[in-house]
Amino acid sequence: MSAEPVTRRRPPSVERVLGLVRAGGNPAAGGAALTELARAVVAEERTRLLAGGAPAAPEDLAARVTRRVADLADPPRTGAINATGVIVHTNLGRAPWPDEAVEAARRAAGSLLLEIDAASGRRGARFRVAEEHLIALTGAEDALVTNNNAAAVALAVGLAGRGRGIAVSRGELVEIGGGVRVPEIIRRAGAKLIEVGTTNRTRVADFEPPLLDRSARLVLRVHPSNFRQEGFTETPDATALAALAHTHDAVVVDDLGSGALLPTERYGLAHEPTPGERLGAGADVVTFSGDKLVGGPQAGLVVGRADLIARIRRDPLARAMRPDKVTLAAVAATLALYRAGLAAERIPVWRMIAASLDELRARADRAAAAIGGGSAVDVRSTVGGGSLPGETLPSVALAIAPDDAPGRSVDRLLATLRTGTPAVVGRIERGVALFDLRTVDPAADDALIEAIRSALETGRGRGRHRSG
Repeated sequence: MSAEPVTRRRPPSVERVLGLVRAGGNPAAGGAALTELARAVVAEERTRLLAGGAPAAPEDLAARVTRRVADLADPPRTGAINATGVIVHTNLGRAPWPDEAVEAARRAAGSLLLEIDAASGRRGARFRVAEEHLIALTGAEDALVTNNNAAAVALAVGLAGRGRGIAVSRGELVEIGGGVRVPEIIRRAGAKLIEVGTTNRTRVADFEPPLLDRSARLVLRVHPSNFRQEGFTETPDATALAALAHTHDAVVVDDLGSGALLPTERYGLAHEPTPGERLGAGADVVTFSGDKLVGGPQAGLVVGRADLIARIRRDPLARAMRPDKVTLAAVAATLALYRAGLAAERIPVWRMIAASLDELRARADRAAAAIGGGSAVDVRSTVGGGSLPGETLPSVALAIAPDDAPGRSVDRLLATLRTGTPAVVGRIERGVALFDLRTVDPAADDALIEAIRSALETGRGRGRHRSG
């Protein structure tokens, strides 16, 4: 250790710290990244000293720089346990991928036949497996995968053509997430927005004038997947509206938002229209997300008439909005589980939705016993992620009350868990910390138990120290 007096109140120079790092044989010595890390460490030391902290030895600062250089090459520790009770949690990455999608993505990270025809060895159509699954699952003539549903909608409304009109109910001029608004999407596509009906009531007849005078060449329907209207409301019948639009040679685009490929009512939730249903009702193109109720990677899924999908595929913007090979492979693996009849068992979103209360209570009781504190309580889980607004499912959570966490508040307990590895994210209701087991992968139960137990033990130790 350094023989410098501990009374030093200024950090050593960046050059001195770098010299010690180089003397230690760091292979990255001399690199720009190394210099920036040394500056950051010295700046942190300066801040700490100004706050009254004791000086650190220059060798310790050099060791800190060396560790940070090594950390640059390590994969980021970003894993989290979702114990919030929100199944599709936007801030936690939305849908967790099924194992099959993870493995498909790992394999696709290397070389694959992305645009090569296996039989001829020549360049062929871009990887079509996911699109073939979509055709089989929805009954569409063709399909396309984009990088997200906002991109899918933007490409679909482009079918109207520049300067042409797009008729939308005033009750569906919504913001679909991240500040993306339907009127803005239409404007950026170079089309003209034609508002029909009112905010709360729109009928099929409201679409007839702009279709009759041919000012509207496309009808856009936006499913309320992330909001709900109640009270004195009316929406046009999908089949009747499509029939009217087709009478006037207009295209019907149906944006389902979250989308669903399984019947949600089977699991005690409100019915969510499926892409196949909307195509059957006359929609020419249907768009939906791959990372919400479908339960796979972020993607925009477009299904519909072959001639219209072909036009979208030729749009110059389609190249800018297409996903990479890893996403395509993971989407294909996710959709394959639906075709195999395994979605409810293998896709995490549907496994969470389908979990029984008996199973959840048994897991919560086991966690409480292993931790030596807390109890199983009845709660409600939500689907989240802009899906099935207002819909909840009965669930069971592990509850940690203030009496279970001596030495710290439940707010502090949750803060500690969020900064751990893996991070654990719960919620607080009525002063009690809740860890909803519906949104926790059963395989992560032991990690959840260990994280909570460790955080509680730390708090108890501090509490005993203060009282001693």
